[in-house]
Amino acid sequence: MFAREMPANVKARDGQPTGRPGDIGRRRLWKRAFQQRTVWKRAVAVGLTVGALQAALHQGSSWVHRDFDYVVLTKSLASPLIGFMTVLFSAAATWVEGQR
Repeated sequence: MFAREMPANVKARDGQPTGRPGDIGRRRLWKRAFQQRTVWKRAVAVGLTVGALQAALHQGSSWVHRDFDYVVLTKSLASPLIGFMTVLFSAAATWVEGQR
């Protein structure tokens, strides 16, 4: 065990077990990041827009020819959600780094 590490069985003030002194601070920063309106606005504006554009490019021919099945529907819904989640975590990480 290193000199700066606390034993794994030591609990923080909020009852969460911690192995490193900075763990609780990072968790709180990430929690606060997901509470920021700017993080969510960026995820909606950029993530959903890019995801919808990507879905239109990849599934557009199926939409135009009305050739729908569960695969096309799943891909059409998954693209915006993947884009949204990617930008959401990226925006939150940027916010956390800015707070350090």
